[in-house]
Amino acid sequence: MSDPVVKLVELSGAALNPNAPSELDSRNGSGDNRMGGYTELLNHKNGFYAFESSLHVFPDRTFGSEVGFAEWNSQDSWRDEYGPLAANLAFFAEDLFGNQFAISDDGIVIFDPETGKCDHLASDIAEWAHQILIDYEYLTGCRLAHEWQIQHGSIPSGNRLVPKIPFVLGGEYELANLRIADSKLSMFERADIAKQVAGLPDGAHVTLKVE
Repeated sequence: MSDPVVKLVELSGAALNPNAPSELDSRNGSGDNRMGGYTELLNHKNGFYAFESSLHVFPDRTFGSEVGFAEWNSQDSWRDEYGPLAANLAFFAEDLFGNQFAISDDGIVIFDPETGKCDHLASDIAEWAHQILIDYEYLTGCRLAHEWQIQHGSIPSGNRLVPKIPFVLGGEYELANLRIADSKLSMFERADIAKQVAGLPDGAHVTLKVE
């Protein structure tokens, strides 16, 4: 296992699934050649939280209340709401705000749930771990996770801090604009936002329709 991955695992909490990971099904994500690093990561620790719960790496399968990679990437789950915006992506982790880290044909990307847009981050899991380690405050949101938990207590498993006013509509990255929400339900809600803003230029006036 590469050194950045080892270091990240050492900094994380307990495994979310105590069982050894099974073979991953990447049919809903990218090609098998990109799954090796994630499989290697799970072989060392099968899912975990790190940086005061701001980084959440999914285990291979659901265990208790902890959702696994297979369920999270199921086509009959939230990702179906994004349609082609989520195609060819295998979502394996998320930051404090529910931004998704995903394996794509071009490496590791950050998927914005409010726009459905992807930004390239790394060529593989090892480089992703390296990027997390050198810029964890920005890439995970751990400073706000720390501040939130001082005021409100721990963040329950399966929950993220999502904006009251969406970030894409100018909502601030500050405690006053954050609320705790179930990860899966928040992805359904934000998929609706992403579909409404898709294709709009930056700075465009937006009136969201709530259904």
